Amino acid sequence: MNDLEILRVERSGAVRVLTMNRPHRRNALDAALVDALDQALSEAEADQETHAVVLLGAGRSFCAGADLRYFLALGERGETPLAFLRTVSALATRLEVSPLPIVAGLHGHAVAGGIELALACDVVVAAAGTLIGDGHVLNNLLPAGGAAVRMPRMLGQATARRLALTGELMPAERLAATGWPHEVVAPDEVGPAALRIAETLARTHGPAQSGYKRLLAQTPAMETPAALALELDAFDAHWAAHDVAAALRDFVNRPATTRTEQPA
Repeated sequence: MNDLEILRVERSGAVRVLTMNRPHRRNALDAALVDALDQALSEAEADQETHAVVLLGAGRSFCAGADLRYFLALGERGETPLAFLRTVSALATRLEVSPLPIVAGLHGHAVAGGIELALACDVVVAAAGTLIGDGHVLNNLLPAGGAAVRMPRMLGQATARRLALTGELMPAERLAATGWPHEVVAPDEVGPAALRIAETLARTHGPAQSGYKRLLAQTPAMETPAALALELDAFDAHWAAHDVAAALRDFVNRPATTRTEQPA
């Protein structure tokens, strides 16, 4: 693999591993890296042999946020980074609604734009000692990649408010009590643990998994009655579009020792 590539793409069976590769900038997001991630996600979704994605960072950190040198250059020219931040926000949303399950493996730092990418992933594994936080207020910035929306949802209001309003970075072990990140492992186990989880997710690849992920992304912003109605509509559309009976037939015809019956 060419270490000069801004994003390394590798395959492990049905899992595609995307590794951000700007280690000299702690994988800070710039336009080239965001574009590369967006293109790689499109290619993964178009590949029928890819059933899950792992997102990692090379070097000392997962991602330290947006490249503030770029922000400063824009500011000194009297310009705003809003156009760039729209692409960051769109990328995070793509991760959240992608039909493929996405596992993030964090180490070193996951700050600002880094935590925003991770918050949009389905499962997050972190190395013990990883410093995680928002950090925007420390540089007189507001978030623009989804932190204000996803952080309270994933970490809970109390922890999210503390991270957002102080800029404090917390080690992964302290945040694990919130249920996010989902697993804290030894530093040398982040990649293998993320791959293991992705392989498990890949085994349930299919329209039901993709449809369920879509519901999980859509319903939090909805009132409960509307969300419940959407769930029923999604069930009906899925039933009509896919041969559900074949899966049910396969299940009931398996030997009893190989399946787990749920009481009706």
